[in-house]
Amino acid sequence: MVKALERSGCRIIHRSPAHQAPFRITFETVAGERLGIIAYAFLANTKLTKNRPDDEHRFQVKYGPDDGAMHELWQDPYGLYTTLFLGINPELGFFVGADPVLHNPTRFFISVEFKQEHVDTVIRNGWHAWERDRRSRGSESEPAEVLVGGSADNFLRYIRFEQEALGEDQGHRQFLADQVSTRPLNVLPPSTSVLVPSAARLHDLAREFEMSETEVLDLIMSARRLKMAVRGWVAETHLVRRLAVVPGVTDCTRSDEEGGPDVLLRFEGSRPISVECKNVLRERSAAGLVRVDFQRTRASKADPCSRYYSPRDFDVVAACLHAVTERWEFRFARTVSLDPHGKCSGKLSHLVKLDGRWSDSVQHVFRAVANG
Repeated sequence: MVKALERSGCRIIHRSPAHQAPFRITFETVAGERLGIIAYAFLANTKLTKNRPDDEHRFQVKYGPDDGAMHELWQDPYGLYTTLFLGINPELGFFVGADPVLHNPTRFFISVEFKQEHVDTVIRNGWHAWERDRRSRGSESEPAEVLVGGSADNFLRYIRFEQEALGEDQGHRQFLADQVSTRPLNVLPPSTSVLVPSAARLHDLAREFEMSETEVLDLIMSARRLKMAVRGWVAETHLVRRLAVVPGVTDCTRSDEEGGPDVLLRFEGSRPISVECKNVLRERSAAGLVRVDFQRTRASKADPCSRYYSPRDFDVVAACLHAVTERWEFRFARTVSLDPHGKCSGKLSHLVKLDGRWSDSVQHVFRAVANG
């Protein structure tokens, strides 16, 4: 990791001893930006394993005994350090990073596997993002997960990516990985210098902050947590705009209730109809269908099935297609029409594909809900 940063022109300010983990490194980029990382890093290899595919690579999480306990991955609450969770193959000169939020907490001695085809793409292109192949394809016990791989020359790019992708859903995690691959490495964050607004009227928020509107937007762009929060609200805002102009829809409002549906409305004088906005995954199914990883990121320790949604949680699911089409457009389905979970009674499967049950005609879906 140190050598990779030095190859990108970075000056190492501090590095923890190699025998202490996780690894802490602070450094300065060519542009004078100071950054820090906390790296949960492990050796990746292709060692043949009984009953496992011959083309499989993996890294194993081993920082202690196989005690079965759950171990927290530290995240800096102030955002000064970026947490990495990755495997490194020093012989072939590449790394593969997993989502540190999705793996928090983690058990020791778990393995993160990936295929030779993805390693080949990483080595050939220097940067690659893909959806992880699970040991049991079609498993209903694990959420979708996007892995990111790169060469040593792209290690700084990977750090910047994890800064921006912190806490994102997996569809937008892969979207961001594709976007960051085209950006120059050694650049400062967007400027926060004072700019004169082009319009005479300032937005009330800009006036309150004593900043120009451009500065406010630059601030959101440069602060990953702000941008992540704003992106989620952008999808919901586009959804509300879309639904509010549908003939027959009244009382269309965004709901701020914690854990509740995103939008509430009435259709042709109906009872309140609840709508949940969900982002799709970036990769389609083998049949070309768009997919949604339809589950919560975390589950209660006392009830693993709490990860999954119930048909009673909301009436309609709105799938935002931005991660696939890069447009703020939606498809809709009644919650009760989705497949039941194979193991958790009363819950819905998270393996959702946008098939014939989904429609871009939201009136048809609302009318079906209203008529019960």
